[in-house]
Amino acid sequence: MLEMKSLVGGYGRVTILNGTSFAVPRASITTVIGPNGAGKSTVFKAIFGLLSIESGQILLDGQDVTRASPAQMIAHGVTYVPQGRNVVPQLSVLHNLELGGITARDQRRVRARIEQVMDQFPMLRQRKDQKAIELSGGQQKQLEIARALLLDPKLILIDEPSIGLSPNLVQEVFQTLIRLRDQGVTVLMVEQNAKAALAMSDYGLVLELGQTRMFDRAATLLADPRVGQLFLGGHVEAA
Repeated sequence: MLEMKSLVGGYGRVTILNGTSFAVPRASITTVIGPNGAGKSTVFKAIFGLLSIESGQILLDGQDVTRASPAQMIAHGVTYVPQGRNVVPQLSVLHNLELGGITARDQRRVRARIEQVMDQFPMLRQRKDQKAIELSGGQQKQLEIARALLLDPKLILIDEPSIGLSPNLVQEVFQTLIRLRDQGVTVLMVEQNAKAALAMSDYGLVLELGQTRMFDRAATLLADPRVGQLFLGGHVEAA
């Protein structure tokens, strides 16, 4: 579905991606792991049109989107959930959801989609009139994901969804992503909790120094002693 070919890019004169290449299968969860500074978040910014690209290609369903803007990527069916908290704390849950469709021309369709995503996330319907700041960290992350779904994306980029969450809430968010995958949405995720993320993913991608070092089934990477020693804090057997 998504393919990066020998991508080189970065911030101004600082090159972060040094020929990154990989392909993401449709309707799958792929987790990107690697050391700090490997270029994990930078890959997402490149895909979403937030980064200067020097050379290489990004293909979405075979179409060249290398230099597409964020608005164009949204139109192509790609949404991006960046790191940290990205809700407007003093606005209600409902108003936060409405922000997700503010650029859409068909507002009637947006209202219908809000009802649909609240069906997917019953907690949001129960709390739709509450301020976002009153939600727990896990509930706020569900709100961010729900908002990203308003425009019917086929690909979601989600960066570090577990930051600041308890283990139980992390599992709750991961189960949300699994449900989306099962509904046909493709998920590309960067996650600091690499073991847990690979355990619930279909594929894994190891980045180092802005280059793809490994790409394989997630279970294969979990069982690989090189990955365990370098990135997972020791060898982990696949479940």
